[in-house]
Amino acid sequence: MKRQDETRGNEPERTRKSAAARPKSRRFRVWRQERPFVGGVLIAIAGVEMFFSGQLDIGHLHVQLGIEGLQATVIPVMLVLLGVLAIVMPAHHIFYGVIALAVGIYAIIGVNLGGFLIGTILACIGGVLVVAWMTPDARARAKERAQRLSEDDVQNAESASGESA
Repeated sequence: MKRQDETRGNEPERTRKSAAARPKSRRFRVWRQERPFVGGVLIAIAGVEMFFSGQLDIGHLHVQLGIEGLQATVIPVMLVLLGVLAIVMPAHHIFYGVIALAVGIYAIIGVNLGGFLIGTILACIGGVLVVAWMTPDARARAKERAQRLSEDDVQNAESASGESA
């Protein structure tokens, strides 16, 4: 009876390791790099901050315009949902980022000055990061394209200096 970790034939040990055998921190890092993680987290934090600022009284300062209870609940819940969806479904990151930007800006008039501006700022920064995020494949293609363009610029500069001499 063989143990599972014994080698099989000439197969190298590193090719036999499955994804589950890798350390959890490495698997999380790889998973996180495939998603707009930081932007989604910032959007979700903005929603949580706005929710608690809507339930908060600082002295006698409690500003809510419009339908007080509904906006103070719906906007933060929407931001948390948008942040989570941006992380879970990165294919639609541009849509989620733009909606988060719009909701974050609207929160200035809808929820205690956007969570006393802290929530609005977090939502806007997170929305921009989600919109600007690129997949690893797109990042590699952009890097190759930039490298090709820089090589072409060097060749054009060399040919231009040769013509002027």
